Amino acid sequence: MSESSAEAVVAATANVAGAAGAANWRRAGIAGAAIGVLAAGAAAGVAVERLTVGRGMRKKARLALDATGPYGSLRGTPGRAVADDGTELYYEIDEVEAAPTTADENTSSGTRRRRLFGRKAPAPVTVVFSHGYCLGQDSWHFQRAALRGLVRAVYWDQRSHGRSERGRSQADGVPVGIDQLGRDLKAVIDAAAPDGPVVLAGHSMGGMTMMALADQYPALIRDRVAAVALIGTSSGKLGEVNFGLPVAGVNAVRRVLPGVLKALGSQAELVEKGRRATADLFAGLIKRYSFGSKDVDPAVARFAERLIEATPIDVVAEFYPAFTEHDKSGALPGFRDVPVLILAGDKDLVTPSSHSEAIADVLPEAELVIVPDAGHLVMLEHPETVTDRLADLLVRSGTVPAANVGGHGSTAQQPGR
Repeated sequence: MSESSAEAVVAATANVAGAAGAANWRRAGIAGAAIGVLAAGAAAGVAVERLTVGRGMRKKARLALDATGPYGSLRGTPGRAVADDGTELYYEIDEVEAAPTTADENTSSGTRRRRLFGRKAPAPVTVVFSHGYCLGQDSWHFQRAALRGLVRAVYWDQRSHGRSERGRSQADGVPVGIDQLGRDLKAVIDAAAPDGPVVLAGHSMGGMTMMALADQYPALIRDRVAAVALIGTSSGKLGEVNFGLPVAGVNAVRRVLPGVLKALGSQAELVEKGRRATADLFAGLIKRYSFGSKDVDPAVARFAERLIEATPIDVVAEFYPAFTEHDKSGALPGFRDVPVLILAGDKDLVTPSSHSEAIADVLPEAELVIVPDAGHLVMLEHPETVTDRLADLLVRSGTVPAANVGGHGSTAQQPGR
């Protein structure tokens, strides 16, 4: 990256925070320097693009991608769970109807038979999908399209994300922690899947949420969990991640980023305006830290931008400290008695594949899959691979008799159905 590109990143980021006024300018300068280092890989590409493509043209391109790539359009039966602090958590259920049997046909004789013998159909297996930081339930779009109709599934938005309510405890000044997210997941399971076996699938923060659930509710894991999928996640030591930066750069980021985010979060309205004004810069930043390959479908890259842009800056700031404190390696043995899939991209700069390998060391019977040429949002970048391994996990756990997911997990297919 050239010196001029670095200066451009610093200036653009400073503009985002600098609108808060002179009193915050010193902090804004620190923010510009820290995030400028973090955005180094994205800046050069953005600078070159600006020499060849006008801003208006880029805006039109984004709108066109939004129209032609209807990712995130799949919807299910809505519901709301209530967390222990009163926060309403939004979820959707994709139901699956079992093929009717002779005894279960909708006839009077069938009805009498069930009533006479007191038969009750067993609760189906439910796959509960937990999304990552700054995302939402729609980040599972391709897997949802592939598995729809094959298995009962619950997709939920973590507190302060998506359609869920802003965390009430956080509104009162209580820091959010991974343990709270584990309790939130328990509330969603109680509301959306109160009976029957459960398969847990989580990406990034969602995987950490599952670990917190296991730590706090070991009986639930022992008695009801049939399988576990941990995708692009970590059991701890996130404070050691270098984000692909040189040592000096990452140390600077670690030193100032928590305070910078807090300062930016306190000026959320002004920061959001600046965020929109520097959309091109942040698009490059998002692409660098979301994907590992250079030929990502532009519509998928734009979809990732939309998901991340939808997370308010104060929520970004609110959740960030929880990750440096996260340590749930002690909870992992709770998953030893069930089939486990551990999957990560080999170019993930956010939760590096070494963290998945560390989880596999604790769970040696688990299937470990490192996806080549893949970044942090591996389920969007290589949906066929992720869906295939999830389908195999469901078969191994007895959740489905066969995995006929076809091509619905592919970016080459029409995503909405």
